[in-house]
Amino acid sequence: MKVSTSDSKKTKKKEVEVRKTKRDESLREITVKIGLERIDTQEGVTVEELLNSGAMGLVMSSEFVRKQELQLKKIDRPIYVRNIDSSFNQEESIEHTVEVNIYYQGHRKRTEINMIGR
Repeated sequence: MKVSTSDSKKTKKKEVEVRKTKRDESLREITVKIGLERIDTQEGVTVEELLNSGAMGLVMSSEFVRKQELQLKKIDRPIYVRNIDSSFNQEESIEHTVEVNIYYQGHRKRTEINMIGR
């Protein structure tokens, strides 16, 4: 199902996709398409971003990082990830970030995203 929402400042409409999750038909996820750009080469890719996943920050999978050949930056101390039930996440700790430019509706933001997985 696609939902259009109006931006109060502009008359342009944004397209947001709402889908039922595979695990639980009563749960819904909201995604938007954004652009990600590598800092070193300025090469970009369009991806679907999951909004409000419950994570305390921005995360991307190690598989996606490898596929896009993003540059890794080691963090000083690992971040141990816990699930909602307080158990440790099976992907282990976060030990690297990647720096990218995020593009959405004409806006650009340079940010670091935590990489989860090995």
